[in-house]
Order: sequence, then C-alpha cells, then structure tokens
Amino acid sequence: AAGLFGAWLILLLGKFAAEEVYQRGAHGEPGYVVEVASAEASAPAENAVDFTEVMASADPAAGEKVFRKCSACHKIVDGENAVGPYLHGVVGRKVDAAAGYAYSGALEKVVDVWTPENLSHFLEKPAAFAPGTKMGFAGLSKIEDRANVIAYLESLGN
Repeated sequence: AAGLFGAWLILLLGKFAAEEVYQRGAHGEPGYVVEVASAEASAPAENAVDFTEVMASADPAAGEKVFRKCSACHKIVDGENAVGPYLHGVVGRKVDAAAGYAYSGALEKVVDVWTPENLSHFLEKPAAFAPGTKMGFAGLSKIEDRANVIAYLESLGN
C-alpha cells in the first residue's frame, strides 16, 4: 500500500512541477510572427467548367454505362419504383412527382424541378445538396459523367 501511495504522490508532484514549468498562456508576446498565406489565397484557381458546354457534348451511350451505378437503386421503367424512385422522364419533372414513392422531404426544400443543372448539382454529392435526403450514394465527382447520365436520362423521353 505504501508503494502505491508513494507512486501516486510522485505522479501528483510531477504533474504540479510540470504545470509550473510549462504554464499555458504565461509566455507573453511572441518574439516574431511568421506570416502564412491563407488557404483561400494559396489555393489555385479552379478552371470553372461551364455545365451547359459539357452538357452540349454529353454522350448518352457513355451515360448508360455510368447509369449502371444508379441501377442498383433506381429503375428507368415508368412507374416502377425500387429503393429509389423511377427515373423515366426525370429531366424536367417535379422533384417529388414519382407516383408511389415516399420522399424524405429534403429535396422539396432545395429545388422544385429536375433541370439538368439541378440534377448535376445533386448527383455531384447528394447529401451536401439536400441534407436529410434518403439517397445514400456518394456522388459522381466528374462533371462529364454527370452530364452523360443526364443526357442518357433525357434520351429516355418523358
């Protein structure tokens, strides 16, 4: 027992000595300041790609290949819902218009109609675009992939 109490006493005295030697906030003003560029200023300017230009050159056949990722949860047959709502005629459709599908309500707070631009923003990162959405997909980071998928969905008709 004496050894245990002795070790505990040494621990407490060591802690007390360390706090006295290394006091936080008691060092005064810094001798010199190293200036660092902010992250915003040092970040390279991204080449902003115009979505309408990418959409104009989109390839529906390539979009059909990318759509395979989506087909795990979505069907393209009109009225046939799966884990997600059917996507036949989705381009230009009201966001909560798939009959028989129970939406979370998160999309209705962000947009009204699925324009190609709205679809692109949503497909980039669904959870960031509409927080609370039921769609658990991580997203399509390449703008070309998003444009191709949208062109494919558009080619299916309304």
